[in-house]
Amino acid sequence: MGRRKSAREGQAQEQHADTAGISTLMLLLKKMKGDGASLPPQPALKAVALAWLGGFLAIAAVALLADALSVAMVLGSFGATCVLVFGYPDVPFSQPRNVIAGHFISSLIGLIFLTTFGTHWWSVSLSVGTAIAVMMLTRTVHPPAGSNPVIVFLTQPSWAFLLLPTLAGAIIVVAVALLYNNSTRDARYPKYW
Repeated sequence: MGRRKSAREGQAQEQHADTAGISTLMLLLKKMKGDGASLPPQPALKAVALAWLGGFLAIAAVALLADALSVAMVLGSFGATCVLVFGYPDVPFSQPRNVIAGHFISSLIGLIFLTTFGTHWWSVSLSVGTAIAVMMLTRTVHPPAGSNPVIVFLTQPSWAFLLLPTLAGAIIVVAVALLYNNSTRDARYPKYW
């Protein structure tokens, strides 16, 4: 009789676990529907045009210097940096500290993980996670820089990658943003250093 009771208890526990798992899954699916919030307002055409021109000028400055010096200086992540710096210059992710330090830290971490562990799925994954954590801890989060460790693993550059293109390119984008954003907007850029 004791065996039957424990078998019944086992079945009940399994059914309870199944029910709990389904409930958790249903809750997760409901959360994926989102909050139903409205889309953000469409920006004014002037703001769009100014962001377009700022992005063009920043990448042009980096690309022209790269051509003049015959070195690679354009990172794919700089395009996303321009979206933030010229489209949304007032948000924390767009501030010079975040742009320069975020890119530098993320590339440094990518190089450390590449050099230390080699090219493995887990080492690139750890480098991205570590870059996110270190940017958060240093208050230098810049989302485009989160792709720098991936770029490092794809291109496998030397340690000079920290200076060219990472640091030099980020500084050029910020220099253009300082001149451009303060010339075309009433608001000051940056909000902080």
